[in-house]
Amino acid sequence: MIDEGSLSGSSRPTLLVLASTYPRWAGDPEPGFVHELAKRLTQRFRVIALVPHAPGARQRETFEGVEVVRYRYAPERLETLVNDGGIVANLKRDRWKRLLLPTFVLAQAWGVWCLCRREKVDVLHAHWLIPQGLVAALLQLLPGRKVPFVVTSHGADLYALRGRALQALKRWVLARASRSTVVSSAMRETVAALGADVGKVAVLPMGVDLQERFVPDETLPRSRSELLFVGRLVEKKGLRHLLDALPEVLRVRPDVTLTVAGFGPDEAKLKAQVAALGIGHAVRFLGAVPQAELPALYRRAALFVAPFVQAGSGDQEGLGLVLVEAIGCGCPVLAGDVPAVRDVLSVDPNECLVDPRDAGSLAAKVLRAIERREQTMAQAAKLRALLLARLDWASVAHRYADLLAGARPRLDVTR
Repeated sequence: MIDEGSLSGSSRPTLLVLASTYPRWAGDPEPGFVHELAKRLTQRFRVIALVPHAPGARQRETFEGVEVVRYRYAPERLETLVNDGGIVANLKRDRWKRLLLPTFVLAQAWGVWCLCRREKVDVLHAHWLIPQGLVAALLQLLPGRKVPFVVTSHGADLYALRGRALQALKRWVLARASRSTVVSSAMRETVAALGADVGKVAVLPMGVDLQERFVPDETLPRSRSELLFVGRLVEKKGLRHLLDALPEVLRVRPDVTLTVAGFGPDEAKLKAQVAALGIGHAVRFLGAVPQAELPALYRRAALFVAPFVQAGSGDQEGLGLVLVEAIGCGCPVLAGDVPAVRDVLSVDPNECLVDPRDAGSLAAKVLRAIERREQTMAQAAKLRALLLARLDWASVAHRYADLLAGARPRLDVTR
C-alpha cells in the first residue's frame, strides 16, 4: 500500500538511499530490488530514498515504510531517461536523451545536499557507481559534516560505462566510499582489473523473496512444452538468440511454445524477428508483467531460459535475479554463460549454461532439458535449497544493515 506522507523525525539512525531505478507506484513492473532492500532496512533505520521523478509518479510519498522523494530533472513529459529499458539502453536508442544527463545528475546532487543538511543523515547508500556513487563522493568535498557512504554496483555501471575518464571516476568513487559491494564474484574481479582496492569490496547480492512469493506450488501442473523468458527487452538479455534457436526446437518438438514477459526498447525489433522466422504461432509477448504475477508463470513453465550475453557496449548481467526467482518456484533453468550467473548456478553448471550465440547448441540444450524433465526438476530443487540461505531477502537485508551500520563506527543501530 502507498500512502501520502512527509519526512518526519525518528529515533532510528537515518539512511539516505540514492538510486536511478525505483518503483514509480505500487505494482510497477520496473525492477524493484532497490526498494525491496530499502523497505526491509526500515526495521533498523529511518530510510529516505531519493530517486528520479517519472510521468505519473508522486513527488513525495511513504511507500511501505520508505520515505520516497522523487526529484524533478526535466518537464514531466521528458522525464524518460530511466524507465522502459534502463539508462544505458535509453541513451543508445535515443541519443537526444544525453541532453537530460546534466540536469539528471545535478538535480540529484542538489537533492542529496538539501536532505543531508535538513535531515541529519547518518549514512548514504548509493546504488550504482555512476551517477549515484559519484554524487555521494562529491558531497564529501563540500563544506559541512561529511556523511559516510556505501556504494553498490549492479553491473551496467561497472561493465558498460567505459573509457579512460569514466574508469578513473569509478576508481575515485570506490576509493572515497567507506565500503563497496558488488552483486557477484565476477564483478569483484572486474573491480580488481579496474585498479581499485578490492580489500573493502564485498560480494553482497540483492535478494529474492524465497519464503513467501517465489515458492513452489506442487498442486499446480507444470507444462511439458512451454519455455519462459522474463526480462527487459535489451541486448544483454539475449532474447534474439533464443528466437534464432526456436525454429530448430520446433522442428523436433512442434508443440513447444515460448512466453515472453517483459518490455523494453528492442520490443519492435524482436517482434519483427519472430515474423521473419515464421514462428509467430509459437511465441507470445505478454508485455510488462507485475512482480506479483510472475510466480504463476514460473510455476507453469517447463523451462525458464535466460540467454544472457555481453552486449556490444560491454554491459552484461550483474547476477541474474530472474534465475533465482524461477528456481525459487521450482522451475528448471537454462542460462547464457556469462561469468556472474555461476554464483547462482553452482550445481551442474555445464547442464545449466550455454553459449546463446550458437543457435544449434542452444536448441540442443533446450530440447535436452525439456526431455529430461525429472532430472531438471531435481536439479532446480537442489539449487533452491542452496540459494535459500544466501539469497533470500531476510538474509541479504540483515547483511546490508550490518554493513551500513559499520560504515560509521559510532552509528548506533538497535537490532
